[in-house]
Amino acid sequence: MRFGKFNRFVAQFTRQGVAASDFKRNFQAAPLLPNLLQKHGQAGSESAGSNFFNALALFSAGASGFLSCATIAYADEAEHGLDSPSYPWPHKGILNSYDHASIRRGHQVYQQVCASCHSMSLISYRDLVGVAYTEEETKAMAAEIEVVDGPNDEGEMFSRPGKLSDRFPQPYANEQAARFANGGAYPPDLSLITKARHNGQNYVFALLTGYRDPPAGVTIRDGLHYNPYFPGGAIAMPKMLNDGAIEYEDGTPATEAQMGKDIVSFLSWAAEPEMEERKLMGFKWILVLSLALLQAGYYRRLRWSVLKSRKLVLDVVN
Repeated sequence: MRFGKFNRFVAQFTRQGVAASDFKRNFQAAPLLPNLLQKHGQAGSESAGSNFFNALALFSAGASGFLSCATIAYADEAEHGLDSPSYPWPHKGILNSYDHASIRRGHQVYQQVCASCHSMSLISYRDLVGVAYTEEETKAMAAEIEVVDGPNDEGEMFSRPGKLSDRFPQPYANEQAARFANGGAYPPDLSLITKARHNGQNYVFALLTGYRDPPAGVTIRDGLHYNPYFPGGAIAMPKMLNDGAIEYEDGTPATEAQMGKDIVSFLSWAAEPEMEERKLMGFKWILVLSLALLQAGYYRRLRWSVLKSRKLVLDVVN
């Protein structure tokens, strides 16, 4: 706003193509212009004035653009949310794997806190076998839900207990029902949420633990909650993670940060369940290629060096 009038003046001045003679009349008090007129003469006055005006216009536009970067950055921050801090996730390293105890606790957080609003339509119960639960535990968990299946021999749909091949149940029948139950907001599916958001793991953790009271001058309308990490700062989802909100099966203290870490570990696994196999396969290939490189170096240095260093002398006289 400080440089808006000046920028509009420079743009209008440039579009109208002000002559150098008019520039000289309007700015006779400038100390540089008489020196240019004396040095180059009357013939070069218009060229010098035009060059000076172009330089001034470029400098003013660049300065105003540079000084307005802070305002643009602030507006971008308000629109897209604060940058999420970087957290040391245990599975982030090249040779690190998931914390499977944390994945199990994260699934418990999802079931008791998140599943009432958010779906995970790409995850089946069988995916949990060997990752967080045994096969018997997973079968018992799947049998607790009812799945509409069919048609049967009579052409009718029927309900049956869940099986390992069934997906996680949907909290709502359709998107319209979800929006109606959440005041117009549509809870996103969490199957790929850590991949669908920029800096996904850090963003989800910062969002879940970043609820604050709105600062002075910021008004949040009824039904929304202030969270600086959410784009726009106003989010329909209330604060869901509170100390002691659930009771872990293994006795781990259910603090807000612990629950946030566990649910992010679970969602990271859900978005990339093949990560451990991919890292293991990459390590195997690196090992095999390293052995091949050593073998190639051996043949290049020890076996072929004798042949490549021979000197052949031809006696053309005899």
